[in-house]
Amino acid sequence: MTASNPAAGTAASDARLDTDQAVEKRAYTKVFWRIMPFLMLCYVIAYLDRVNVGFAKLQMAQDLQFSETVFGLGAGLFFIGYFLFEVPSNLLMHRIGARVWIARIMITWGIISAAFVFVQTPTQFYVMRFLLGLAEAGFYPGVILYLTYWYPSHRRARMIALFMSGIPVAGMFGNPLSGWIMDAFHGHQGWAGWQWMFFIEALPAFVIGIVTVFVLRDGIDRAPWLDNDEKRVLKRNIEEDERAAKAAAAAAGGRDMHSLGAVFSDRRVWWMCLIYFCFVTGQYALTFWMPTLVKASGVTGNLNIGLLSAIPFLCAIVVMNILGHSADARRERRWHLIVPALMGATGFAIAASFTHNTTVAIAALSLAAAGVLTCAPLFWSLPTAFLSGIAAASGIAVVNSVGNLAGFVSPYMVGALKDMTQSMQLPMYVLSAILVVGALLVWLTPAKMVNR
Repeated sequence: MTASNPAAGTAASDARLDTDQAVEKRAYTKVFWRIMPFLMLCYVIAYLDRVNVGFAKLQMAQDLQFSETVFGLGAGLFFIGYFLFEVPSNLLMHRIGARVWIARIMITWGIISAAFVFVQTPTQFYVMRFLLGLAEAGFYPGVILYLTYWYPSHRRARMIALFMSGIPVAGMFGNPLSGWIMDAFHGHQGWAGWQWMFFIEALPAFVIGIVTVFVLRDGIDRAPWLDNDEKRVLKRNIEEDERAAKAAAAAAGGRDMHSLGAVFSDRRVWWMCLIYFCFVTGQYALTFWMPTLVKASGVTGNLNIGLLSAIPFLCAIVVMNILGHSADARRERRWHLIVPALMGATGFAIAASFTHNTTVAIAALSLAAAGVLTCAPLFWSLPTAFLSGIAAASGIAVVNSVGNLAGFVSPYMVGALKDMTQSMQLPMYVLSAILVVGALLVWLTPAKMVNR
C-alpha cells in the first residue's frame, strides 16, 4: 500500500490556486478592455442626447417662448416613457441578448433625438421627449444587468462607477461642445443653434449603435477572446456570487426570487426604489439645470457657460472613481453612499445661498456634482447584492424605472418653483433636503444585506 503524502497534496492545491489567480487576473483584464471603454462611450453619447435639452434651453426657450414650467415638464416627460418600457426592455434583453438589444436602443434614440430639430410647440416638445424616453428605456439598467454577467458583486462597484463616469464626461465635454455648436452654427441654412446641436449630437448614437453589433458579446460563453480556462474561472466566480446572494437574502430575512411577481412583492426592492428616487432627484436637477445655474451666477456666452459647467463634472469623475474603488476594497456600501449624498446636499444648500457669486456657485456646484453623481453608481451595489438571475433582470429594471420617475418630478418641480418664486433658492433647498432623506434611508438599510 502506498502511503499518502499530505505535503504533496497541499503543494498541488497551492499550485492550482496560484494558476487560477493568474488566469483570473488575465481574464478580468481582457473583459475590462473589451467591454468597459466601449460601454462608457455608449453612455457618454446616451447621456448627452438625454440632457442636452438643458443646454438647448438657453436659446430654445426664448425662440419658442417656452416658460420654465413648460421646459421642466418636457424635460421630465422623458422619464414617463422611460418608466413604461423599462422593465419589458430589460426582460427582452435578458432573452434576446445585449448585443442586438443595446444596438436597437441606440439607433432608435439617435433618430428621435435628431428629429428634435422640427419641434415648434410645447405639445411637440412633450411628445418628442416622451418618445425619446421610450426609445432609450432599458439602456442603463440593461448595462447594469450586462455587467452582472461578467463581474461578481465585489468587483462591480468599480465597474459601475467607471461606466457612470460617462455622465460627468458627457457634461465635461458635451457642455462646451453644445455651447460651441449653438454659437458657431446659429442661423446656418436657416436653422437656429439649438437645432444644429440636436442634429449633430444625435449622429454618434446612430453610428455607435451599428458598431455595437460587432463589438459586444452576450456573455462569457460567447466571448471568442477568452480561452477555456478563463471562461471556467469567470463562470465559477459568477456562480459563487449567486450562491452568496441567495445566502445574503436568507440572512436578511428575504427569500430567493425566481419570478417577476416575487420581485414586485419584495419589500427590499421597493426600499431600493425609494432610496434611488432621492438620489436621482438630485442628479437630474443638476444635469438639466446646470447651464441655467451657471448663467444665473453672471456668466455670459454659451461657450463660456459650457466651459464653466464642465468644472463640476470633472470633480465628479475623480470622486466617483475614488469612492467606487474604496467601496469594493473595503466591501462596505452604506457609508460610501451616505457621505456623497450629504456632500450633494451641502453643495446645493451653499449654491442656493450664493446664486450671484460665480466663484462660490461653481465651487458649491462642484461639491454637489461630486456627491450626487457618485451616489448613482455606488447605489447599484445595494440591490445587486441580493438580486441574481431573472430576479436581477426584472429587479434592476423595477428599481431603475421607479427611481427614475424622479427624472420627471425633479425638473418639473424645479421649473414650477422657479416660476413661482422667480428664484432658484427654494428649489435647491428642497433638493438638499431630499438628498438628506436618501442618506437616512441608506443608514437604515441592514448592513448584512448589502455589504459583500
